[in-house]
Amino acid sequence: MLHSYVHTLLALGGPPQDGQPNPLASMLPMVMIFAIFYVVLIMPMRKKQKKLEQLIGTLKSGDKVVVNPGILGTIIGVDDECFLVRVDDQTRLRVLKSAVAGLQGQTELEKK
Repeated sequence: MLHSYVHTLLALGGPPQDGQPNPLASMLPMVMIFAIFYVVLIMPMRKKQKKLEQLIGTLKSGDKVVVNPGILGTIIGVDDECFLVRVDDQTRLRVLKSAVAGLQGQTELEKK
């Protein structure tokens, strides 16, 4: 199936002139490499980012979270752009919502 599409694309380019290679034939490997990178790298990253955004949207006071540098804490307040996170009895941090990496105790298998 793919083989017939490749031949069709090569035929559309016309015959090579003056011994120069067909420009579509030289572009095909680059397109294939981009398609592989998209499927292997970009799609999974987008999926993971959407799940994290949904999680951040549902967080509320009392949820135990992990902040990006690895700080564990409990959310005690929610603003438009940030959370107030209690790290210790007397220690509170104001962190951006984008700094939250996930929930405490959530393993990599559960995230998938």
